[in-house]
Amino acid sequence: MHVVFGANGRAGGETARALIGMGKAVRVVLRRPGQGGKWLKLGAEVAIGAIEDAASLAAALKDASGAFLLSPPPAAGDPYRRGEEVGEALSRAVRRAGVPRIVALSSIGAQHREGTGIIATLNSLERHLEGAAPSIVFLRPGYFIETWDEVAGSAIADGVLPSFLKPAQKIPMVSTIDVGNTAARLFEGAIAGRRIVELRGPQDWSANDVAAGFAGVLGRPVETAFVPREARASVLAQEGVPPEVADALCGMYDGLASGRVEAEEGNERLSGSVGLTEAVERIVHRMGRGAGSAAA
Repeated sequence: MHVVFGANGRAGGETARALIGMGKAVRVVLRRPGQGGKWLKLGAEVAIGAIEDAASLAAALKDASGAFLLSPPPAAGDPYRRGEEVGEALSRAVRRAGVPRIVALSSIGAQHREGTGIIATLNSLERHLEGAAPSIVFLRPGYFIETWDEVAGSAIADGVLPSFLKPAQKIPMVSTIDVGNTAARLFEGAIAGRRIVELRGPQDWSANDVAAGFAGVLGRPVETAFVPREARASVLAQEGVPPEVADALCGMYDGLASGRVEAEEGNERLSGSVGLTEAVERIVHRMGRGAGSAAA
């Protein structure tokens, strides 16, 4: 039985679907019973647990042959303290349940304890999970291409793609499809001990590349609109992001701009197969605008 946390999110959902597609028995861990309908239809078991409650997590992990773990993005409060609490709860639950294999979602740049904004919470997750299971893989992907769906509406409606990234700076990006497929494969033939696997897409891309991807899918121009550092807090506030979380998010983009959020020498490196255009097409279709109709 493979237990997957965060199945209603991007990476967790792709991991659960990949494991189900491989014919594996899957149990997804959700916060509320009402969220489980689609997973039951796919043949998965559903367990209910709160990410900060080690007892409920240990129950959800009972009899697991492997577990995909993550620290959900914080909605409010101090994200760094929250990261410590989640890491501690997951570590206690894994040890209590005796899970033999773990794949934990981290991020490129998680080798640093500071200077990377919200990515530092994943450094905390790695530290807490260290030694929690006989076999553990820290999967460190690049920037999710699917994160651009948060501003895709502007690209579709106005031909403008807002970006906190420097327009021409190429960074590691990867589709969550590749993240899920890679995580599922990492459970096979698991090697005892600790591994760090960094995952990129077929190549690195910039915000300008993403804008060009939207332009190609939509069939009309899309331009990058860079949001300067001093304007980002107010933009996030307008979107309802609390100040402490906004500050941590801005810190991540500072780390990307400075090059601190980058690969760590000596780690395993893999490349996904999903290209930028394919991922952008997926975003556009998910928003109810297929490429053909959007271009009309």
